[in-house]
Amino acid sequence: MFKKLWQGLTKTRQGFVDRIKAVVGSSTAIDDQLFEELEEILITADVGVDTTINLLDRVRAEVRARRLFDPQDVIGVLQEQIQQMLAEGSGELDLTKKPTVILVVGVNGTGKTTTIGKLAHRFRQDGLSVIIAAADTFRAAAIEQLQAWGQRAGADVVHHQAGSDPAAVVFDALAAARARRADAVIIDTAGRLHTQRNLMEELKKVRRVVAREVPDAPHEVLLVVDATTGQNGLQQARLFGEAVQVSGIVLTKLDGTAKGGIVIPIAAELGLPVKFVGVGEGVNDLQPFIAAEFVPALFGDHKL
Repeated sequence: MFKKLWQGLTKTRQGFVDRIKAVVGSSTAIDDQLFEELEEILITADVGVDTTINLLDRVRAEVRARRLFDPQDVIGVLQEQIQQMLAEGSGELDLTKKPTVILVVGVNGTGKTTTIGKLAHRFRQDGLSVIIAAADTFRAAAIEQLQAWGQRAGADVVHHQAGSDPAAVVFDALAAARARRADAVIIDTAGRLHTQRNLMEELKKVRRVVAREVPDAPHEVLLVVDATTGQNGLQQARLFGEAVQVSGIVLTKLDGTAKGGIVIPIAAELGLPVKFVGVGEGVNDLQPFIAAEFVPALFGDHKL
């Protein structure tokens, strides 16, 4: 698992951490110039202005408290503070209810449907019975894609014809879950309607149906964010969070970007736990997010 994560973060490490190490290595003192250079690197790595300022304030405070003078020590303090920030906003999926209903949202192109397939595969590997609701009825390819994933993972897929009412698909999927005593229901949703308002209203409608049919559901609302979009992903998290009460983030395509720093403001600014990260195209490349493993992999510790 760590090997996959380490390899998947290669581009971010090269575009982010290696630059930090180069700046620190060329510095002769822990001074304002060093922090200004660190600030520039963090912002260009899509950590964001607010989170960067907060993070470096924490680093400065620790440097003073520990009376550090060697610039090399800054790397360790920075790593500690990033890990602490991420740990404050991390968490596991709640799979205690039966059925556990997971609503998956996100704009088209983020890897939402693939993420659902990988989640289903993961749950099946853990011995759980899974039903997938193909409620993105506005994109015909999404239904076919989920059917293929369902067959691959051994999960049942409930679907209607393309263009059908998504809420009706969800209703049928939840009825099937009760009848079959399924452990988990994963619901795909539309990622693009002709206006943002329509999309959010559709998602709210689906959420209402879920809440009506299963007490306390949805138990998880996962927002799939494409790491390559950087700060745009942060804005998506805000918008979806306002509409459907997102409970966690799945950050995909970390292996294809140097902007992996976006994980930090998602946790720090939004207070949303990052629950899974995607570090490749393979069926097992969707991994639970663990800050204590993510940060060492990001900083290139324990090279493989």
